[in-house]
Amino acid sequence: GEPHGGAGDGGGEGCRGGTRADVVAECGGGVADVPDSFRAGFAAGGGAVCAAFGEGVEDSGGDEYDGGAAVLRAAGGDAEGAADKPEVISVVLEDGEEFKNFASLQQILDACLTHRLDRKSCLVALGGGVVGDITGFAAAIYVRGVPFIQCPTTLLAVVDSAVGGKTAVNHPMGKNMIGAFYQPEAVIVDTAVLATLDDRQFSAGVAEVVKYGLIRDPEFFVWCEENMERLMAREPEVVDYAMRKSCENKAEVVAADETESSGVRATLNLGHTFGHAIEAAMGYGSWLHGEAVAAGMVMACEMSNRLDWLPESVTERTEKLLARARLPVRPPPSMTLELFMTYMSIDKKVESGVLKLILLKGLGKAVVTADFEEAVLFDTIMHYQKLYTENPQDYENLLSVLGGDLRLMRDS
Repeated sequence: GEPHGGAGDGGGEGCRGGTRADVVAECGGGVADVPDSFRAGFAAGGGAVCAAFGEGVEDSGGDEYDGGAAVLRAAGGDAEGAADKPEVISVVLEDGEEFKNFASLQQILDACLTHRLDRKSCLVALGGGVVGDITGFAAAIYVRGVPFIQCPTTLLAVVDSAVGGKTAVNHPMGKNMIGAFYQPEAVIVDTAVLATLDDRQFSAGVAEVVKYGLIRDPEFFVWCEENMERLMAREPEVVDYAMRKSCENKAEVVAADETESSGVRATLNLGHTFGHAIEAAMGYGSWLHGEAVAAGMVMACEMSNRLDWLPESVTERTEKLLARARLPVRPPPSMTLELFMTYMSIDKKVESGVLKLILLKGLGKAVVTADFEEAVLFDTIMHYQKLYTENPQDYENLLSVLGGDLRLMRDS
């Protein structure tokens, strides 16, 4: 397909030096067909390229997707380098949220130091959100900052984490607690790559797509309701539209509040405070990020309804829509009030000891607020404990979309 502008067009998000990242979407054409896009990013540095790949991405192949290493070497150079091409150094990171840590970060930094990369070098993240976040953070701190390029390979990364310049690693006590705002030189998207995703990973990305409708785009929410089965069937034009609308929404929010100083950007975290608590308490990787966010968004809707801010019908519509996307719409039964409050108390949105939540005052009207009685928060969490106690089988059926061993949901 022809390259076309994405989230960076028409205002885009802010980047270093007041510029903005360009988003190049190749609709099924294959990243390998656009080495010029890579060269444009490399030119921002002009030195060697350190490419971090998600596990299984570097040497993957097939009709839909050429192996990551081959793509970058075609655009850049091989391990020996070439007179007119930068050297490409590969770092393969283990896949999964449980590996979004200092050990993975050090793998990239070790490679940069071993190969003596300088400030004219460039880092490339080719993988999902975990790879992008770690690589971006490495780029932000290596020699106090080198250019980097995002090449997201999961739906969640395309519609959320690759756009906006948030980079981080996790800490055992909290998700994304160590990181930086650091914008990529470019975000290069190839929709053909999404064909390689398993169903669970694809569903996790859909959670973030639905989020944009809930927080700011009611018409898009209705579109999701009308097209969810086609989206889950991965019809190309439907997936492309969902990606475009999501990136446009994200870019508009980031442009208004790049470093989350006014509260506007924080609205992108609807359901995330509940969701991050689930991820941390259950052990990173047990629940995918999008799965935890889906359950968290339902909880945020439930709490908003209890505050008389949101009609119950919107909560019901949200729950049904996410269930159609094969996402969990309940927190794990092991998430007690104590566990939720322990992990939510160290969330990034806690200021001076006061927890702020992103809630809804109507469909498409997200707010960042501490204007609620603590009892309402407690009652919301306990509501799900009560539902489980009353009918454990029905509750677990709503979580069965996760697959695997349900004991992971019950035992902390």
